[in-house]
Amino acid sequence: VTGIEPGYEQKSFTDAEKQGALRLVASPDGAQDSVLIHADAKLYSGLFDGPEVAELALNPARKAYVQVVRGEIEVNGTALSGGDAALLEGESRVALAQGKDAEVLVFDLQA
Repeated sequence: VTGIEPGYEQKSFTDAEKQGALRLVASPDGAQDSVLIHADAKLYSGLFDGPEVAELALNPARKAYVQVVRGEIEVNGTALSGGDAALLEGESRVALAQGKDAEVLVFDLQA
């Protein structure tokens, strides 16, 4: 998108909002009180430890990028550690489980 006035927005999201869940933190429409971005993308943040699980429905025509910030977690059954990432293409969901002090970012992106 071009011709948009530069802007700045800052919001805080508590650990409680992200614990065991994927919290929408940025989106093109500001849904769920997320930060407004001018891009065809959504960003989710989550914290996982122990038996906590979360799933996010995906449009298989889009891509999802999962970044493990810290800890360990299974992404669609594949074990990842801090610093690891996964690119999901043609998938209908992202499933997170078996977290060990894990912080995760999930990007829902235009293909």
